[in-house]
Amino acid sequence: MGFTALKWAARQGNEGVVRRLPARDNVNPDKPNDYGGTPLWIASRNGHEGVVKLLLARNDVSPGKPSDDGRTPLWNASCNGHEGVVKLLLARNDVNPDKPNNEGQTPLWRASFHGHEGIVKLLLARNDVNPNKPSEDGRTPLWIASYNGHEGVVKLLLARNDVNPDNPNNEGQTPLWRASYNGHEGTVKLLLSPKDVNPDQPSDDGRTPLWNASYNGHEGVVKLLLARNDVNPDRPSNDGRTPLWSASCNGHEGVVKLLLAPNDFSPTSQAIGV
Repeated sequence: MGFTALKWAARQGNEGVVRRLPARDNVNPDKPNDYGGTPLWIASRNGHEGVVKLLLARNDVSPGKPSDDGRTPLWNASCNGHEGVVKLLLARNDVNPDKPNNEGQTPLWRASFHGHEGIVKLLLARNDVNPNKPSEDGRTPLWIASYNGHEGVVKLLLARNDVNPDNPNNEGQTPLWRASYNGHEGTVKLLLSPKDVNPDQPSDDGRTPLWNASYNGHEGVVKLLLARNDVNPDRPSNDGRTPLWSASCNGHEGVVKLLLAPNDFSPTSQAIGV
């Protein structure tokens, strides 16, 4: 694993050892382990603010040095919710606050994934952070926050003028699409507020947010979507399955009742080949 005494001390948050070891001529305070993690990288991941301060005070430590998979110390701290460490790293001029890992996930993206609102606020306050930057699979910070139902983060991102609330991933799934699939009712309400959100936008396979909510039996989400004039309650997926079909197939009685209430339904719709 390539763990030296200094790296173990950084991992455990042992400030005394970290203070003494680099004074020796044969100790490199910025030496990475077998996967590229430096002592600062390790201390940042574990939230040891005292150790981070000691290492940042040195001229021979690179505060933005990534591991082999592209994770920087700031990325680690943002991912794990260590707000104090994030503040220390953002105070540096030689730290890129928007540097992604090898999968295109930025510190903001990762903080949004885990719902770390305080860190999201810190990163959004920076002019050099792109709040709409997607990962390699096309998922933006808003998309991933919506996926996990982190309403506080969703609110912060939707308050920005430079965030596209309807930006799909590489499979055509919008933030609303994903929130509807996962049954995050509060998040769905937030995403239905912007005027530039299409509540009936299908993914590449033709499934709409209503289709998803019906398929998974999320009655609250179904109600929200059916209250819209711009949602087609009978819109089928690419294989011909309507929301009513998917709800019926999965035995979601409550959703079936909601879908049968409108007069513009075609209850005899069938899936292709079924």
